Amino acid sequence: MTKLHDPQPLFDANAPHGDRDLGPLPEWDLTDLYPAPDAPELKRDLDWLEDACKRFATDFEGKIADLDAETLLEAIQRHERIEAVAGRIMSYAGLRYYQLTTDPARTKFLSDAQEKVTVYTTPLVFFTLELNRIEDTHFETLMGENSDLARYRPALRRIRAMKPYQLSDELEKFLHDMGVVGDAWERLFDETIAGLTFTVDGEDLNIEGTLNLLTDHDRAKREAGARELARVLGENIRTFARVHNTTTKEKEIMDRWRGMPTPQTGRHLSNDVEPEVVQALRDAVVEAYPRLSHRYYELKRKWLGLDTMQVWDRNAPLPMEQTRTVTWDEARETVMNAYAGFDPRMTEIATPFFEKGWIDAAVKPGKAPGAFAHPTVTEVHPYIMLNYLGKPRDVMTLAHELGHGVHQVLAAGQGEMLSSTPLTLAETASVFGEMLTFRRMLANTTDPAERRVLLAGKVEDMINTVVRQIAFYDFECKLHEARRGGELTPDDINAIWMSVQAESLGPTFEYMEGYETFWAYVPHFVHTPFYVYAYAFGDGLVNALYAAYEEAPEGFQDKYFDMLRAGGSKHHKELLEPFGLDATDPAFWQKGLAMIERFIDELEAMEE
Repeated sequence: MTKLHDPQPLFDANAPHGDRDLGPLPEWDLTDLYPAPDAPELKRDLDWLEDACKRFATDFEGKIADLDAETLLEAIQRHERIEAVAGRIMSYAGLRYYQLTTDPARTKFLSDAQEKVTVYTTPLVFFTLELNRIEDTHFETLMGENSDLARYRPALRRIRAMKPYQLSDELEKFLHDMGVVGDAWERLFDETIAGLTFTVDGEDLNIEGTLNLLTDHDRAKREAGARELARVLGENIRTFARVHNTTTKEKEIMDRWRGMPTPQTGRHLSNDVEPEVVQALRDAVVEAYPRLSHRYYELKRKWLGLDTMQVWDRNAPLPMEQTRTVTWDEARETVMNAYAGFDPRMTEIATPFFEKGWIDAAVKPGKAPGAFAHPTVTEVHPYIMLNYLGKPRDVMTLAHELGHGVHQVLAAGQGEMLSSTPLTLAETASVFGEMLTFRRMLANTTDPAERRVLLAGKVEDMINTVVRQIAFYDFECKLHEARRGGELTPDDINAIWMSVQAESLGPTFEYMEGYETFWAYVPHFVHTPFYVYAYAFGDGLVNALYAAYEEAPEGFQDKYFDMLRAGGSKHHKELLEPFGLDATDPAFWQKGLAMIERFIDELEAMEE
């Protein structure tokens, strides 16, 4: 979930407009946000924002605790409008930047916008601080006096969860202003990654193209890609270590001043999830490593005819898998048919993404790696970024990000404060979209070899989503704990990385020299510490949801849409209750893991 692009129909001179193998690939049209970087509408909104923030501070600072219900509602709605305008500006600046991170003009535009928005909104810091000073009994009285105000209770409850960790008004304003410094380290990471050049077989590639080689049928190409990744990351490892040392230390200082008991506390609070629920998820997955990843990779080792797996074999295609390129039109048709098979309303919501410039799909020089769906603001619409290369897994990525987009469109009705979904729930619709696409493809397959390829691909995706992300989470936990003891050398961070990799992948793997640096390219560690467990949470939740769908399909779609429309207005316990599910029950996670095990059981049975 991030940001990116330019005015007009948005074709960068150095960006390929699709290619002959994939068909025409869509690009963003950001004019729904602003017509151009120098558009009068953008200046108008910046001027309005500056004035609105000043007036808000004049009208409400020092008075929040004494407001009646009606005036508090007015304050919340004015603040929400300010959030929407600031969000629109930053969405536009960010989306342009991520589409071409190596362009100095876009970098400057983003930086300037960030600084202006930060300066303008600094006077608003008092708002959440004073909300938290309202006594609990008075807060409940206010909620009971005005139903429109009570609608905001879930968002206010999450704000008030920070009450024990709140600093003085002066310190909070200082930290708000200092946020641009932390953002600069994130941009250093993004620009360094986007600017790396990898040379494989005489061809210069960006990181996305190089990582793509790790799924090539040719083992020599996979090895060449892996060794080139190791070489280039190794040459830049001091920069990445500096970024991680600095951002991790910054977080440690913040946490210490706020009195947060663990480095993960802030993420749990923002995710609106209990620490013990996350711990139960983590423990269930780690305990299942031998039954999941270790067992599957041993199967894969046999299929590949290897004595030992190397790291470049982890995502290798199966020998029986046919090499083919999936065109963009075919990918669209596959996903949309799967969505329609579940409920036609899904395709109605998804269609504009393809037809109105809401997707940017091509791999381009300087474009940010990976994929995301950015919700922008509720009065506009989401934008999806892909780096589409025509691999079968790219189809699943499209299904995943389109699921995010559908979720964000449905939740927009909640408004700016309540539409935003905690990360743990934000992955629900995306992973469900993948599951729908996979099940559709599996149901249409009669060939046993093709069924095995589909099952194996799904198992690998689930392992990458559950096992790998929990290993990432453990890496972060160890990294942040170690950083509290002092500066970490690149070798220190490498050692932490290898400790979780060996445990999660299992004994069938050997690790080439240089693999220890592969932590360096994972953006979540820098942008959103401890984000990664949300993927495992989402996968486990969706597996349980899909099992409920299979057991009782009648009326499921309406309940599912209601859940997505709720956005961030309900706690995960409330959202899952209509389905008879409860994530606080440790057995809940076993249900999700059991689905992966059943797929592996079927794969093993095919060997007999």
